[in-house]
Amino acid sequence: MSAQAANSATGEAAGAAAAPQKPFQTKLVLLGEAAVGKSSVVLRFVQNDFQENKEPTIGAAFLTQKCRLEDRLIKFEIWDTAGQERFHSLAPMYYRNAQASAVIYDVTKASSFEKAKSWVKELQRQANPNIVIALVGNKIDLLKEASSSSNANAETEEEDDDETATTTPEATGDSLRAVPKDEAEAYAKEAGLLFFETSAKTGEGVVEVFTEIAKKIPIDLHLARNAAAGPAGGNGARQASGGQAGGVDLQSNQQGNRKDACNC
Repeated sequence: MSAQAANSATGEAAGAAAAPQKPFQTKLVLLGEAAVGKSSVVLRFVQNDFQENKEPTIGAAFLTQKCRLEDRLIKFEIWDTAGQERFHSLAPMYYRNAQASAVIYDVTKASSFEKAKSWVKELQRQANPNIVIALVGNKIDLLKEASSSSNANAETEEEDDDETATTTPEATGDSLRAVPKDEAEAYAKEAGLLFFETSAKTGEGVVEVFTEIAKKIPIDLHLARNAAAGPAGGNGARQASGGQAGGVDLQSNQQGNRKDACNC
């Protein structure tokens, strides 16, 4: 009988190991001024796509994407909020109970960085005390485009032998940048934030944002709280939020063997 029991236990363990891993559902909210590229960042992450002339978000949009770490599977439930000031009062409804937030600004627009700081203060004051916040400077592709254009014009001018020719100063990457990287990085460090610079257009840095956020989520703490709250507390609420219509989940098509990187 003991041998049978041992075989039964071994079979159950094998069956459990073969069962698909249940993802940890993580609510993430995107905040930031209008036109900083929030929707483009999430679109790049979820669909690996970029739309040059994307319509402004009205209210909020909901998308999902899974991120597989070495030993965990996280399902991001992403609320992409509108940046227009008239929608500001709706924001608490979206960041309430969120486990993570990406606060996005435009590296070529100083006012968007100041707005990002105000969002960070609001999150730290009113959101989940354990929320993981990432400060993200977007649109770094504009800096590189300006630098490339400036270099090309400089080469053309060197070939011109006319000493009397006048030239118009061209914008360079450094002159176009309105938010110094070291300044933003220092602020993020002081405020206890993750920090990234990205380009939704080229995809640079986007996956890293969500991967690093996923690594910082205190999953064990959230699971313990949900268990203490009981089935009617945490699990029911998470299942309800996970069943929102309109979500985009690419996990079924992206079962790669990559570790410590989000699927996108």
